[in-house]
Amino acid sequence: MKNLKCILLVLILFATISMNAQEQEQEQKRFAVKTNILHWATLTPNLGIEAAITDNISLEVSGGYNPFEFRDGGKWKHWIVWPEARYWLDKTFNGHAIGLYGVFADFDVFGLNIPYGKLKYLDYLEFKGDLKGAGISYTYALELEPSFLLEFNGGIGYGHFTYDVFREDGSRGGAGEKHYIVPTKLAVSAVYLF
Repeated sequence: MKNLKCILLVLILFATISMNAQEQEQEQKRFAVKTNILHWATLTPNLGIEAAITDNISLEVSGGYNPFEFRDGGKWKHWIVWPEARYWLDKTFNGHAIGLYGVFADFDVFGLNIPYGKLKYLDYLEFKGDLKGAGISYTYALELEPSFLLEFNGGIGYGHFTYDVFREDGSRGGAGEKHYIVPTKLAVSAVYLF
C-alpha cells in the first residue's frame, strides 16, 4: 500500500511538472513567422511577422514583392504590405480572431490574358499605380503541431486606387482613380511559432 502511494505521488509530481512545462512552452510562443501560400501561387515571394502583445491581442505586418516580367513582355509587378491588429477570441495564435488592417500597394501590370474576357484591356494597356486602404478581417488558426499552424485570413474593406494608363507604344493614355469596397486581403499561411 505504501509503494502504491509513492508511485501515485511520483505520477502526480511528473504530471504537474509536465503540465507546468507545457504552459511555459505555450507562454514562450509570443512570435510568429509566416508565409502566404496563395501569394506563392501568383509567384509572389512574401513573408509576415506577428507578435503577441497580450494574451488576446497581436500585431502583424506581412507583405509580398513580385519584380518579375513574363517572357512575352507581360508583367505583374507589385509590392504590397498589410499591417494588422488582431483580437483573438481565445488566446493569441489559437482559433478565431477579428482584426483591423491597412493595405498599401504599388503595381505595374501589362500583357495579362485574364480568362473569360474579364479585364481584356490588360492585354494591350499598361497600368501603373498604387492602392491604399483599410478593412476588417477574420482569421482562423488551425494548430497542426505545437509550433506549426495553418492560418486562414480574409478581409473586406475600402480601397483607393490611383493609376496611370500607358499604350503599347509607351505613350500615356490617361489616368484614373477608383474607390471600392471589396475583399482586399486573402491568405492561407503556413505559420511557425517561437
